[in-house]
Amino acid sequence: MNFDDILIKLGEFGKYQKLLYFLAVCLPGISCGVYMVISVFLLGVPDHRCALPLIQNDTYAIQSETHRSLIDLYIPNTDPDDDKLEYDRCSYYVYENTSFISPNASRHKEKCSQWVYSEDVFKSTFAKEINLVCDDRYKTSLAKSLFFLGVLLGALGLGILSDAIGRKKTLCLSVIAMMASTIGLAWAPSYPVFVLIRICVGAATSGVFMTGFVIGMELVGPGKRLFAGVVNEIFFAVGLVLLAGVAFALRDWFWIELSLSIPTVVFISFWCILPESPRWLLSKGRIDEAEEILRKAAKVNNVTLPDKLFDDDVMKKPETAALWNLFTSRVLLFRTLIIFFNWMVVSMTYYGLSLNTGNLGGDFYVNFLISGVVEFPAYALCLILLDRWGRKKCHCTSMLLGGIACLCTIFTISFGGKEFQWLTTTLAMIGKLGSAAAFAVIYVFSAELYPTVVRNAGMGASSCCARIGGILAPYVADSGVLIGGQFGQAVPLVIFGGASVLAGLLSLKLPETLDESLPESIDDGIAFGTPEYRKKSLLSLTVEAPCPDIGMTKL
Repeated sequence: MNFDDILIKLGEFGKYQKLLYFLAVCLPGISCGVYMVISVFLLGVPDHRCALPLIQNDTYAIQSETHRSLIDLYIPNTDPDDDKLEYDRCSYYVYENTSFISPNASRHKEKCSQWVYSEDVFKSTFAKEINLVCDDRYKTSLAKSLFFLGVLLGALGLGILSDAIGRKKTLCLSVIAMMASTIGLAWAPSYPVFVLIRICVGAATSGVFMTGFVIGMELVGPGKRLFAGVVNEIFFAVGLVLLAGVAFALRDWFWIELSLSIPTVVFISFWCILPESPRWLLSKGRIDEAEEILRKAAKVNNVTLPDKLFDDDVMKKPETAALWNLFTSRVLLFRTLIIFFNWMVVSMTYYGLSLNTGNLGGDFYVNFLISGVVEFPAYALCLILLDRWGRKKCHCTSMLLGGIACLCTIFTISFGGKEFQWLTTTLAMIGKLGSAAAFAVIYVFSAELYPTVVRNAGMGASSCCARIGGILAPYVADSGVLIGGQFGQAVPLVIFGGASVLAGLLSLKLPETLDESLPESIDDGIAFGTPEYRKKSLLSLTVEAPCPDIGMTKL
């Protein structure tokens, strides 16, 4: 028997697999969801203005009428078109004649070096502590982007390590790195150290999520992989909801980071609990160890396996091809570029909308909570519709729904103002729902489009494109803050919406994969979707979902 035949006899998603899936995928998925977007709270920049000169106990909040009059004298008014800001953030007035100070006195603007901050949303953030404002405001976007660079490095480096030394060892090393870096981040003394640790957090988080995901999925039978692949996204969303609650309760970046990092210590127990992946053991010729794990699983699942599990050719190496083979024909080149673009846009939009919460107006924490909650119906719809509508319809609909919703915010922002702020937020959340659903669909869709001989390479390259989207997301999300005003609030949403609509329309050029025999060779990939290929596949149709690998997740 081959490995999938064994899993069918074992029980495609029996008690043993469910336990491993919960421990290796679901629980770490919650923490990974937290760390991927926690920068919203760590690097949040509260409303601020220059500190009043020669005033020791100045605060952002108005203390008295005398305090208000001093602010009016020293702090310039902001652009009247920007109803979100009450004071100039970076300048204050310097008077020529200090013996007589009045609004009519001769004065000029200067940049300040000290600020006071509002505590309405955050009591403390890292950005506030080291004054990442005005000329240094770009550093918040840079720090967020470098985190995603860490995710990219972790996906590449730890993916290779996982294939070399095993899933279990790689997972445990990633857990230790994640635990140490996330806890250590709370004591980061400076911006360079903070950024360096965040890069490590990104790499470790990528390793934990993807390696755990592989361990869980490699023990799930072919008929249950689609279900298990979407369900893991639900626990990622649980992390977002948990983060919203903890951040609302604490409102201090140090305690938010520490309280959500310390529980990861429990993941160290994985070394004692989790087995090595039997698939990986087989690939290394360690057949006895693989069989021991499978028979233990059979005992837990209360099933009996045959005395001889593996065929003599179980170690036969499958045919392989290189990534460049995807660019050797016009058809594959066109499809591959569309897939790459969709991965990049989906990632940019998903993380960009998560990071753009503070620019929407209204209650910051409610907006962030809703942005996490809307993912649950998105994934439920994917589970219901993927095998009914097909991959192409689901993906295109998700992209167009989210993209058009984001584009429509330009009208509610431009013509509605504060009165229609609730509608702007609603449209942005529909955009988040669409991007979350598209993220769940795209890896199934693209994995089924790539020929078997180059599927892993294709998915790895697609994952790299997604990381590029993640690196761009903070800059797009923060562009609205830098521009300011109503136009600034609309810019990120318009960019996300326009890119999503374009990607969704391009995906219509891809063939449907539902109920199609998966392409095996490069020639199959070229012919896939044609009447001739369908005729051929009807003769030997085998509907089997591909086994997701490390490149087929949000991380």
